[in-house]
Amino acid sequence: MPRPVVRRRLFAKPLPVRVAAGTRAVPDCSESFVAAEDWLGGEGSDRASAAEKRAEALIAANRGLLRDFGIAATVGRRSGEPGLLVQTSARIGALPLLSPVTGRPDFGLVVEPRFQWSSAGDMLAGMGFRVVPDLLPLPELPQSERRVPPWVLSSIVLARLRRLLDAMQRRFVITEDDRAAPQGAVLWDTYATTRLPHGRALHVPCRYPDLRDDEELRSAVHWVVRRHRDALAGQTAAGIVVHQLLILCEALLSRLRGSIPRVPSGGFRGNLQRQLMSVRVFREGLQAIEWTVDERGLAGLSDLAGLAWRMDMEVFFEAWVEAIADHVARRVGAELFVGRRDQTRVPLDWNPPSLGSQRSLLPDVVLSRDDVVVVIDAKYKRHAEEIERLGWHDVDATVREEHRADVLQALAYSTLFDKPRVVACLAYPASPRGWALLLERERVVSRACVRSGSRNVELALLAVPLSGRAADPARILEQLVREAA
Repeated sequence: MPRPVVRRRLFAKPLPVRVAAGTRAVPDCSESFVAAEDWLGGEGSDRASAAEKRAEALIAANRGLLRDFGIAATVGRRSGEPGLLVQTSARIGALPLLSPVTGRPDFGLVVEPRFQWSSAGDMLAGMGFRVVPDLLPLPELPQSERRVPPWVLSSIVLARLRRLLDAMQRRFVITEDDRAAPQGAVLWDTYATTRLPHGRALHVPCRYPDLRDDEELRSAVHWVVRRHRDALAGQTAAGIVVHQLLILCEALLSRLRGSIPRVPSGGFRGNLQRQLMSVRVFREGLQAIEWTVDERGLAGLSDLAGLAWRMDMEVFFEAWVEAIADHVARRVGAELFVGRRDQTRVPLDWNPPSLGSQRSLLPDVVLSRDDVVVVIDAKYKRHAEEIERLGWHDVDATVREEHRADVLQALAYSTLFDKPRVVACLAYPASPRGWALLLERERVVSRACVRSGSRNVELALLAVPLSGRAADPARILEQLVREAA
């Protein structure tokens, strides 16, 4: 029996496409191929061409957001299948993508670390929340493949409030109060009409400037910290990360002792926003307060599965190396200086100044003691695992050139210090499994000596695991500090 002929209406309006798995995940610092037909869909007899056109429209509609994430995307084919060639940078996160059909954020892209880590929570807790993700004022992702646990928002809020308290300064507030002796401007009319007639001659009403903390802001912060502490108390099954956050809550509450926790009013938030929006730390602190007042992301109140966020893995890895060095500094009696806080910057004196290029040298981490200094340059690259796996002569030429440049940079940093012993250390990341294999082969650290006159400079290549446990790599770094090559 012949099949009935189905006549398709010409110029039919495309139907909105909502794919069940609307979010795709790609690794950072890599080129990935994302098949377009299954993801974006397509109509007509030539579904491949339709999907290819939608992929082009998707890139055009989200060009600015992709650029902010350091993502370059083009449309191409592999084995005849259309898709997107996505080149990512060291910036990870989750971003919603506008659909070329509906104009709504029906799709999402998640950029994950290419180094497999134990978990985001372990890493954030292990480094003491020195770096936390940035939440973005963007629509939520659809049907994210990974649920983000509720404590993630708490970690961001509490880190911002800690910086806010560090930046808060006491200010003069005009106060009216009765004083035993005149202070500032005496309110004589009030004194004559309400104090003297009642025999209160020693209660002198005065108006004067008083140096005080911003109690209204401290009360709002106090309320927010308590709110997150109560929310975190029900998430202790998540492991050490929640326990670390609860410890941070108690530390902040001890700093806020004496302030009464109050829900910040809308008027207060509006005044604070007008006064302090030019200062980043106050702007971010106010945003953290507003997230909590609006009950966004606290346990049991909303779903965090689709929150858009971003984090720079180069900064993240630098902070992780800093946390390991901090662990070592306490054990060996060394001072710790951190480039992320601009503590290690050394200016370059060009002559003439107008022709100078790079204005300063900025090592990432410096461990300094009377007898030794260790200068650490953290590089978020695959070099440690690649060189160990393939050998120096078999790695890609680009890797060899980048590694040579890293070595020269580390040696340049070594010239900044005059100590009996100088160690220039290049720190490269490794997955927990890869680091365990390197440890088994005794290849976690490689060392060499560079002699220059009376100076003896050591060069070290150190593999650092993304495990969240600082004690393991800290033992290796501590041996490097204590033992000469």
